[in-house]
Formats: sequence, structure tokens, C-alpha cells
Amino acid sequence: MRKISKVASGWWDYTTLDDEILRDAAALTADQLLQLSRPGFTIRAYDTLEAFYVAEALEYVVAWQQATDSEPAGICGPIGPTEQLPLVAQIVNDLEIDVRHGHFWGMDEWFVDGKEVPITHPLSFAKADLDLCFRRVDPKLRMPDDHLHFLRHDNIAEYTQSYSAIRCVVMQGGQGEVKHWAFNDPPRREGVYQDQPPSPQEYRKLSARVVDLHPMTLIQNARTSGGGVVSMVPSQALTVGPVETWKAETVSIWHAGKHDNPFGLRLTTLMIAKKIVDSAVPMSLLADHPNVRFNFYRPGIGSCDAEMH
Repeated sequence: MRKISKVASGWWDYTTLDDEILRDAAALTADQLLQLSRPGFTIRAYDTLEAFYVAEALEYVVAWQQATDSEPAGICGPIGPTEQLPLVAQIVNDLEIDVRHGHFWGMDEWFVDGKEVPITHPLSFAKADLDLCFRRVDPKLRMPDDHLHFLRHDNIAEYTQSYSAIRCVVMQGGQGEVKHWAFNDPPRREGVYQDQPPSPQEYRKLSARVVDLHPMTLIQNARTSGGGVVSMVPSQALTVGPVETWKAETVSIWHAGKHDNPFGLRLTTLMIAKKIVDSAVPMSLLADHPNVRFNFYRPGIGSCDAEMH
């Protein structure tokens, strides 16, 4: 039987992995981490936050530039990070880039009382996308509202189908402390998953859906978005799934060192590089995607050395 989680005994997570994997990840230096590229898995590093977030913003613009009326294309983007969003609008406006044929998918949204939170909710991801990016784009250049695909309780099947109708050039994401992309969290440790987490093949079958959030995810989002007020963070969310992710031509994960910690950055990089796939670490499933890119802010990589505070 696998180890019990050190964080939440009723859940799967990375603390249930074999100790050797955990030790190997913690021992990686920043330079060693950046050398773990392999075919299908590219690692890039940026020395300044300015370069990091401009590069992230440019992925939006480059994806939209490939869209035409007859061949729609776009990008699926995260909330976390968000610093790239105003830069996207500024690049489009200042260079007068026509993105009217482009599409955008919001990758997740909070779920409360049987439906998505309204855009009036302070933590609404759709509100953040609109306020930080799309409402800042010149209306003459911006795509119509029906090209913005936000998850709702009543459009999950339509959302999934849109990835077959529209080319997803890139799916961006950050990495949470529970090692998720979007809200693809590890599952509860119960029922048929009492002794082992779902197989990677089982997890890969999951499409957009409503999920229960791991306790680590609640604490992380309270820290990054709510000043630590865990009580304000919903315990469920709508999320893009592996099914839609595997329809994206590229998965591009952005590590500024704010949402996950130095150990987490090392663990998922190592697992993807070595093709160690385990659904207790959902990000590791990307080892089987044909084109994954990890982007690091070099000073954010940090170290796993003991340091007392």
C-alpha cells in the first residue's frame, strides 16, 4: 500500500510518492533543472520578470495571428499567473494587431451552489480575464464575445467540443502547490482509489468537469489571491481536463516561483523529463503529451536548502 499523505490523509498527493523520487527532486540544482529538456519537453529560462511575462504574453498574440475566418485558432489561458494579461492588450493595441479571428478559452472557474461564480465575485477568473485583458483591447481589433469560451455549469459539453472545432495552438498554465495544471487536482483517497490513485490512463480520460479541490489548493489560492483567508475560497471548481489538454498542440507552463515552491518546480520537471507518470502528481501526466514547454523565471527557481526564518 502507498504511503498516507502528510498533508491530507483522505487525499492523494505528491507526499505519497516513493522517497527516492522526492530526494532526487530536492537535490537538483537550478542548473541541473534547466538541463532536463528532452524531445517533446523543452525548458526555457528568463533572467528578468519583464522578459518572462512579455514572452508569456506573446504566446497569446502569436496564437491569434494564426487564426483566419475559415481556420479559427486560439489559446487556452490561466488565471495564475495574470501579469501577462495587461501586456497582451498593450501589445495588440500598440502594434494594432487584428485579432478578431482569434479565440480564447478560460481554463477554469470557481463553482459554488451548483454553478459557476458570477463575474461580480471577487475571485472570478472570467472577471480577471476581462478586466485585465479583453476589455483593454481596442474594440476595432478585439475578437467578438462568442470567441471567448468561459466554462459554465451549462456549457461543459459545448466547451469540450469547441476544442475539436477550433485549433488550440497552445494551452498555458501555471503550477499549483498540489502539482496541478488548471484544477486537475489529485483525487480523494476513497472507494476504488483507497490503496492506489487512478492509473494515468484513467486520469487521461477526464474532460472538462466539476471537481472537488484538494486542501492544498484551497490554502494556496487563499495565499495567492485572498490574503490567506481560506474561508473565502470555494471548495469546488470547473476545470479543463486532460481530454482538452491533449487537443492542444503545445502545453506551455509558466513558473515564476510564486504559485509553487522550489521543491515543486523540481519535482514535476524531473518527473516529466524522466517520464515518471503518477496521477498523485497530475502535472506528471504531461510527460505523455507530445509537446510540453516549461518556462522558468530563473531567480524564482530557488533552492531546497534548509533556511530558518
